[in-house]
Amino acid sequence: MKPAALLAVPLTLLAATVPAVASGNNKVTISASPQPVEVVPLPCFPAGKVALGMTNTGRKPVIADMRVSGDTQLTLSRHQFSSYLPVDQLVTAPLEITVPRGTAPSSYSVKLQVERDELRVPVKVLPVLPKGPDDNLLLGEQAIASSTHGNMRLCGGVDGNADSEQWGASGWHDATKGVFPDSYGVGFTAPTTVGRVELQTLDSAKYPAAVMGIRDFDVQVRSGETWTTVGTVRGNVQGRVVVTFAPVAADAVQVVVHDSNDHGYSRIIELEAFAY
Repeated sequence: MKPAALLAVPLTLLAATVPAVASGNNKVTISASPQPVEVVPLPCFPAGKVALGMTNTGRKPVIADMRVSGDTQLTLSRHQFSSYLPVDQLVTAPLEITVPRGTAPSSYSVKLQVERDELRVPVKVLPVLPKGPDDNLLLGEQAIASSTHGNMRLCGGVDGNADSEQWGASGWHDATKGVFPDSYGVGFTAPTTVGRVELQTLDSAKYPAAVMGIRDFDVQVRSGETWTTVGTVRGNVQGRVVVTFAPVAADAVQVVVHDSNDHGYSRIIELEAFAY
């Protein structure tokens, strides 16, 4: 199930605005883009992202506070946006929206409020489509790890972004420098047939895999309480590694890293698994 298949309806990029009184004769215009926001109820699927905006249309600079709230089904990355606003200058802040697994597909909303004026941002929760034999089984599923560095996100290795150039925004690495083994993978909600695992380690012009990527690792699947090694890689200097094996019904998939090429951290940009 590719991200494009999940988000079949294009986002509308036009921002809606509403005037809001900040204080005295100064006015603030609230904006949000895109609208509507579309999200999928998977624990590690990329969040719906909104750019919140305030523009001071008054005669002098002001400090304004935007309150951010939403329907109880929505999880918001922020509940307030406060800023100094020069005259006629748009000031923005990011908002990320996620929903728990099992959230019913429907229309919801986020309320943005400055003083007594507000803007409602529509949020569409889409259904989770079944994953076919050609779809990445790990995309958006719950990631598990031995540890996660404070600058990274646990979900960064299964969010569908395999671009090493965006390493800072998407990817995973552990929190124990120079200490191995490290592990990263996904737990399924039901046994799932897996026969191929593809791993993208850090591999960019600035940080090539032969210098910063993972070198020695095992691919493992779990059935019940037992982990079984289905692939062993040693001395790797490639950015992308594909491991195939006889398809097996698995409760979880993980990579166990025994060393990296700089002997520091285990760095994974994206971990994918397929039925065949």
